[in-house]
Amino acid sequence: MRILLIEDDRILGETLKDYLAIEGIETVWIWDERQLPKIIKNYEFDVLVIDLILKYTKGEDIISVLRKTGIQTPIMIITAKRNIEDKENCFLRGADDYLTKPFDFKELVMRLKVLGKVRHVEDIVNIGDITINLDAKTIYKGEEEIKLSKTAWKLLYLLLKKKGQIVDIDTILNYIWPNKDRGDEIVRAYIKELRKVLPPQTIKTYPGKGYSLEV
Repeated sequence: MRILLIEDDRILGETLKDYLAIEGIETVWIWDERQLPKIIKNYEFDVLVIDLILKYTKGEDIISVLRKTGIQTPIMIITAKRNIEDKENCFLRGADDYLTKPFDFKELVMRLKVLGKVRHVEDIVNIGDITINLDAKTIYKGEEEIKLSKTAWKLLYLLLKKKGQIVDIDTILNYIWPNKDRGDEIVRAYIKELRKVLPPQTIKTYPGKGYSLEV
C-alpha cells in the first residue's frame, strides 16, 4: 500500500512516515504542497492524506482541484480543525475521511487500510481457472498454488487496479521502483512472469505505450 502525505509539519511528517513503514505502508511525503502536480502525475497512490493548514494552499482547495481533474483516489484529511462546518466543507468537496489532531497512530492505520479497499480491487479475483486472493497474496490454479515474486505481485496489483486501461511504462516504473533508475526491460521481465501464470491474452501489450489487463 502506498499513500501520499501532504503535511508541512516536518516532525509529524517524519514520524508518520517511519511509523507507517513499520505497518507496511509506503509513504511519499511532501511538505511543500506546490510539488503536488508533479508527484500526482508520476506516482500511483492508494490513499491521499492531506493536512488542511498548509503554507501556500488551503487543503480544502487541493481537494477541489484533485476532484475536478478526475482523480478518484480516496482522500483522508488530518487537521487541527474540529468544527463540524470544516468537516462538512471537506466532504462536500470530495474528501472520504476526516481525522482530527492529535490522533492515535493505530486509528490512522486502520482508517487508511479501509480507505485503500474502497475502490480499487476486490480481494478475490477469478480469471479463467485462476483464483487470485490479493489479501492473502495467493494464486491458485484449481487446487495448485502458484508462487509469484514480490515484485510481480506489485505489478499484478497495479494492473488489476487499472484493469481494462492501458498502464504506461512510466507509471509502472514509478509505482514499483520509485526514485530508482530502471528501464523497460525490467518491466518486460515481470510481465513475462505474470504471463506464465495467467491465461493467454489476459495481458495485452501496446507497443510504445504500455500494458493492460483484460478480465
